[in-house]
Amino acid sequence: MKSDRELADIAIEAIKNSYSPYSDFKVGAALLCRDGTVFTGCNIENAAFSSTVCAERTAFFKAVSDGKREFSAIAVVGGKNGTVDGFCPPCGVCRQVMNEFCGEDFKIILFNGKDIKGFTIGDLLPESFGAKKLCE
Repeated sequence: MKSDRELADIAIEAIKNSYSPYSDFKVGAALLCRDGTVFTGCNIENAAFSSTVCAERTAFFKAVSDGKREFSAIAVVGGKNGTVDGFCPPCGVCRQVMNEFCGEDFKIILFNGKDIKGFTIGDLLPESFGAKKLCE
């Protein structure tokens, strides 16, 4: 299994593929599957801003499209011009996607170039709406 720092380093590599000509804010993500497989993602912007997709969702959608459904953690890094110098937490839409595929103990790793912060999806999305609510 990958350590938090190893996962963050893979996310930093993913930043290199970011397509962010409008904001110059580059984000990379590394999604760890329970079987040890890692899927990367980067943000991909679009002139029609609502068509933009975040790094986290890119990684999840790649994994799901390859048949993966069990996840342990995701590392997310980002910054202006690809410089990782602050924490880059997932947006609300990405948190909802994580909630769709992961339990409350799913780990979110943030790295600012020096320090690592870890959260669970339960920490970042309390009282969430998901499949369980539809079945009540």
